Amino acid sequence: MPIKSLAVFCGSKPGKNPLFAKHAAELGELLAKHKIKLIYGGGSAGLMGVGADAAMENNGEVKGVIPKILLEWEVQHRGITELVISNDMHERKKIIYSLCDAALILPGGFGTLDELFEIVTWNQLTIHDKEIYILNSGGFYNHLIYHIQQMKKEGFLYEEAEKRITIIDNPADLLKYIS
Repeated sequence: MPIKSLAVFCGSKPGKNPLFAKHAAELGELLAKHKIKLIYGGGSAGLMGVGADAAMENNGEVKGVIPKILLEWEVQHRGITELVISNDMHERKKIIYSLCDAALILPGGFGTLDELFEIVTWNQLTIHDKEIYILNSGGFYNHLIYHIQQMKKEGFLYEEAEKRITIIDNPADLLKYIS
């Protein structure tokens, strides 16, 4: 089944490697050109803003979901198709998960990892069956991928992580999975 909406979880900061912003922009453009709605955290800063801007510049559809507490901190994006304001972070994630067909994780900080592990956990518990992708821009997630393999090796996972997570190296790789 083709993907019509993709949740994108990423940093509200741009990070130090220019490749991160380049990939976020390429992703936004790619989603717009393939008529895939971008669903994300609603901010205008960092990789979040770069991806949303690129999608909008290419006539894409972008839906942001931001909690009240982050309205000023993340500087909500005022130039997207739709902005939903949630009561809190938990409601934000629940709304994003309910709106997407699949999820893609770009480089980011603690919040991005929280979103990754929650969506993977919900997938494992069969709360949802959405595909999950990690964009390993410039090897950003190499250590995390190794740690996930270590969790399996040490007997803490019920199955191979590859059953739940697909690793890609650039935004264009996503097309072979979601078209």
